[in-house]
Amino acid sequence: MSQFQVDWKKGGGLAPAIVQHADTGEVLMLGYMNAKALDETQTRGLVTFWSRSKARLWTKGESSGNTLSLVSVATDCDSDAILVRARPAGPTCHTGSHSCFGETPGPEIGFLGQLSQVIDTRAEDDLEDSYTAKLLSKGVLKCAQKVGEEGVETALAAAAEDDDALLGEAADLIFHLMVTLKARGLSLADVTAVLAQRHAAKG
Repeated sequence: MSQFQVDWKKGGGLAPAIVQHADTGEVLMLGYMNAKALDETQTRGLVTFWSRSKARLWTKGESSGNTLSLVSVATDCDSDAILVRARPAGPTCHTGSHSCFGETPGPEIGFLGQLSQVIDTRAEDDLEDSYTAKLLSKGVLKCAQKVGEEGVETALAAAAEDDDALLGEAADLIFHLMVTLKARGLSLADVTAVLAQRHAAKG
């Protein structure tokens, strides 16, 4: 059973469920849930809706394999709409688009979540084909060395070069930092959690 209350009566037993990419913040799709669909989602960890056209429970990706793995669920302030944060396995839309709202970009900062997924995938690639895989294969000390090098280059660009140079060096720094975190089994999401905790502690 869910750990929060949904006002099912307002929608005649149904509530709209907005699915958001847990890493990028992009809105992926809108579906409808009833109490059974919500319970099924939380029990199995796969996002499940009530199909109004088929009049039955429907787990996203049950035919295509493009499932949505549950991360968290919340309701809005009126308890009559559901926000589902999930990680997609493949495109969410039946058209092949990653979002049912088209190829519109998500929040700009959300690309870092997408990049994190790319790094995870590249880590398994052939060393001859992937710079990321090759760097990770050399261990965390080599990754850390690259962060140091890119940090110095970013500082120098900030002090003496133009904006394009600074942005380029900053991009290299963030990428190599993410690879180093990957080498330690961590991610930017873990860094964000620390920043959030610090912010909360300061009131």
